[in-house]
Amino acid sequence: IVFALGWLFVPIYIRVVTMPEYLKKRFGGRRIQMYLSVLSLLLYIFTKISADMFSGAIFIQMAMGLNLYLAIIILLAVTGLYTITGGLAAVIYTDTLQTIIMLVGSFILTGFAFAKVGGYEAFMEKYMNAIPGNTSYGNINIDPKCYTPRADSFHIFRDPITGDLPWPGLTFGLSILALWYWCTDQVIVQRCLSAKNMSHVKAGCVMCGYLKLLPMFVMVMPGMISRILYTDTVACVVPSECEKYCGTKVGCSNVAYPKMVVDLMPNGLRGLMLSVMLASLMSSLTSIFNSASTLFTMDIYTKIRSRATERELMLAGRLFILALIGISIAWIPVVQSAQSGQLFDYIQSITSYLGPPIAAVFLLAIFCKRVNEEVIHKRHSFVHWDNCPFLVSMHLILIFFEAIPATGQCLRFQSRMLEGLLAQLRNPHTPLPPHTCKCAWTSLDFIGS
Repeated sequence: IVFALGWLFVPIYIRVVTMPEYLKKRFGGRRIQMYLSVLSLLLYIFTKISADMFSGAIFIQMAMGLNLYLAIIILLAVTGLYTITGGLAAVIYTDTLQTIIMLVGSFILTGFAFAKVGGYEAFMEKYMNAIPGNTSYGNINIDPKCYTPRADSFHIFRDPITGDLPWPGLTFGLSILALWYWCTDQVIVQRCLSAKNMSHVKAGCVMCGYLKLLPMFVMVMPGMISRILYTDTVACVVPSECEKYCGTKVGCSNVAYPKMVVDLMPNGLRGLMLSVMLASLMSSLTSIFNSASTLFTMDIYTKIRSRATERELMLAGRLFILALIGISIAWIPVVQSAQSGQLFDYIQSITSYLGPPIAAVFLLAIFCKRVNEEVIHKRHSFVHWDNCPFLVSMHLILIFFEAIPATGQCLRFQSRMLEGLLAQLRNPHTPLPPHTCKCAWTSLDFIGS
């Protein structure tokens, strides 16, 4: 997917500044440009910015014992300072330095973790026996499925029926989401567009592909080792115990990595790893702030004030970043408790609904010359103003009231999309399955037509 960005998508994007601007030039209308701009900013608020701030605050909170929101303010103060004053150039240079620090620190922590647990064989054996000591409260005995490691914990491709990450959803669903994230998201594409030439773009994509092989070894496995070393904390299931350990009743899996950093590493290396993780989160935040500012000023503010000066656009972008931060902070309590406290599942619960239709529109823009904005609107597709905003709002409300089931639902939804796709190919008027989002199925309506 990353190679597709460098060899297929960037040569097409090369004459635009933002992704909504490309859709405007390709489809010949303003509605889809405005819609994608607003949708992208909503995704930044409810997934990227809120989740990143929450993650960074956990590290600061555990290392310094500060209040969660005070930790967030400190993180934002440092991040916002060089983002607002330095722009994209500051983001690129700091990202380069922080990447080197992150790689070194992550490899050191992985080595300490495996040494502590006794090697890979001991790691596999001990993980399957990492069961918390307290599994009941009052007269309630918690179902063993809630705290016993899954039998397929060391399998990447899991059963399509009983797996929490079924392989059809992993293969087809996450491929669609990866296409949206790597090839159409402003945060990623903007970095490619800032390259000197296409050779640098392709070299960067190749380098990125190699780096993406590392998270399994420097993030996932250390996180699993954290469950072995701190079973009662990381795998807690009793609400009162979880609240005592990490301040939330729904689970403490989010503290697995930072707890291992704070408790396992010696003093000097502990400071290095904390700086590594904060550098990683600050790197992500700066990129998002810069991209969100670009989207707002170029695609929305210029429509309101078409004769705005460059200085006015700069000030509008900076003020918009402050507003974006305020809304994101207000959403953090939802991030903290949604999806049983699992940050990854929370992010997937939103992007799994909104990512596929965006990816479908960009694919159609590139491969189908006859498609234009009017056709999209008439087919009740991606920019159907009556359905999508309402359903997106309803999904966020459901998350707010914790009405969405937790583990694996969204990826199982993605695996069901394949079955729906085949039905749509046979008959474009096939009714939608229950409990699915109209927006996410619009790509099937496109292809079925």
